[in-house]
Amino acid sequence: MRMILWACVWNLLAAGLALGQMNNSVVQARAVISTDAAHADSSVKLVVLAQVAAGYHINAHKPSLDYLIPTAVKVEASDQFTVKSWVYPKGVPQKFAFSDRPLSVYEGDVAVGAILQTTKAVAPGTYTLKAKFAYQACNDHACLPPASVPLSVTIKIVPHNVPLKPVEPDVFRRIQFE
Repeated sequence: MRMILWACVWNLLAAGLALGQMNNSVVQARAVISTDAAHADSSVKLVVLAQVAAGYHINAHKPSLDYLIPTAVKVEASDQFTVKSWVYPKGVPQKFAFSDRPLSVYEGDVAVGAILQTTKAVAPGTYTLKAKFAYQACNDHACLPPASVPLSVTIKIVPHNVPLKPVEPDVFRRIQFE
């Protein structure tokens, strides 16, 4: 009897671990800024690039129904940076068997943009901005628990006389900022 009980406990732990790993692998994300550095008291563009695994979707930032969990990028408070504005993509309407009407979702590649403002008082140096890409992934039959991908982007502040070089310009052409 004791052996059967331990086998059940191990199976439950393994199932929980597998679900956690599956949930983490459904969406991958990274953050990148538009230039190799930034100046004090200026703005810099940030893009969060996410990849939703095939067969899954995540709700759009403005979901179709009030009870659906929106996709959102949440930035930790910082003494060096503030977020001036966000640019989320429009969701794509998709019809699912469990809903009478199409739902606004993201699938595949998702790019969310932000314009960051550096503070006047920020000194030259290297700073880390932390954030998370929060979402709820679903397939045609079920939804996983809400989850998030931690993000971190290093931003170097340089004097105003130091020129800035573009980084990954193709990424930033995908988003229409302001």
